[in-house]
Amino acid sequence: MEVVRGLDLERYMGRWYEIASFQSFFQPKNGKDTRATYTLNQDGTVHVVNETYTDGKKVSIEGTAYKANPNSDEAKLKVKFYLPPFLPIIPVTGDYWVLYIDEDYQYVLVGGGPSKKYLWILCRQTYLDDETYNFLVEKAKEFGYDVSKLHKTPQSDPPPEGDNTPKDTKGIWWIKSLFGK
Repeated sequence: MEVVRGLDLERYMGRWYEIASFQSFFQPKNGKDTRATYTLNQDGTVHVVNETYTDGKKVSIEGTAYKANPNSDEAKLKVKFYLPPFLPIIPVTGDYWVLYIDEDYQYVLVGGGPSKKYLWILCRQTYLDDETYNFLVEKAKEFGYDVSKLHKTPQSDPPPEGDNTPKDTKGIWWIKSLFGK
């Protein structure tokens, strides 16, 4: 599968809002205002913070992304999280392949590697116009993804900010996700 070549990691850093994705067991089923924030570390790895809001509480998980092959210019990254998020002891690594990004680094199509089990449409804003969204869906089809599995993520405008929202510190969402809830 062709991926973006020469991804400028510095330009890629910052906040990305999830516009749509394939539902996965490691995200709350009723999550909204889902977003990822990427920060470049001095060693060239990326600090990842994924957040979503479910049942009135903010849940998050932190991890690290790094190039799958440091000698390649392909935008094939690995992302490592430790599970469960409330007692991080088990490392879990997954693929994060940048399949398409616009020249201004405002929206992106990300796949979860060759399995085509995961797919995300991300944007710098909480919304994406229909024309651009449909363009990215068509791109995903070209890569062989079953786009009927795409689920649009509810986003608030403006998005929630600050630490006023209660946090799920017990990992209830994660335990429920194991049972498909």
